[in-house]
Amino acid sequence: MIPKILGLIGYPLTHSFSKKYFTQKFEKEKITGYVYRNFELTDIDELPALIKNTPLITGLNVTIPFKEKVLAYVDELSPEVQAVGAANTLVIHPKSRKIRAYNTDIHGFKHSLSPNLKPYHSKALILGTGGAAKAIAYALQQLNIDSVMVSRQPKNDQQLSYSDLTESVVKTHLLVVNATPVGQFPKLEESPRFPYDFITEKHLFYDLIYNPPVTGFLKQAQKKGITTCNGLNMLYLQAEKAWQIWTKEDAL
Repeated sequence: MIPKILGLIGYPLTHSFSKKYFTQKFEKEKITGYVYRNFELTDIDELPALIKNTPLITGLNVTIPFKEKVLAYVDELSPEVQAVGAANTLVIHPKSRKIRAYNTDIHGFKHSLSPNLKPYHSKALILGTGGAAKAIAYALQQLNIDSVMVSRQPKNDQQLSYSDLTESVVKTHLLVVNATPVGQFPKLEESPRFPYDFITEKHLFYDLIYNPPVTGFLKQAQKKGITTCNGLNMLYLQAEKAWQIWTKEDAL
């Protein structure tokens, strides 16, 4: 049997564990009929040619920097994608080649964050404004946590700049989520320009990055002895959700 192809699109992909995760999953669970590959695209405009030239592709994960840009190339959006404006999972119909877009980051983040939450984690700062940050904001809304995005260049008055992060702001937003690629492999020495001196013992720091497992962002938080969490469990949870979507679709 010729295997169906699943894979990951993004650029660069040197940091990603997705291929390793699915390859090991297939081996461990004795799943046949599928292979998982990395497709490093320098521009999202390359997606139609990839799908056309690889007819056995039936599902793709989407990572930085294409989670928002990919929507220009899909035919159907899940309710979550419509709400968030970003996708990380695609289903490609084997015959029509129509593309459906989903967002499993929301599921992965919610279920990896929840065990660490305390009642006082009612307000959050999200570092970043991209597709991942939008998924995080949507997930936090579902958890009844107010959030505000922080950007180097705020696009509107609903966003904060890093210079707006006063002691008062930091101490009233006890959940801080890094949804930027700053500190990701191979630039391990970098960390977001956050006022770490204002961290309190009640803070919870969450970094979507999982490679390295302890980023500069988390190291700064750990110096204060607070609870931290990286994105590895989120990766596993969103990957399993994507697998459910790929394998339950009638098209597959």
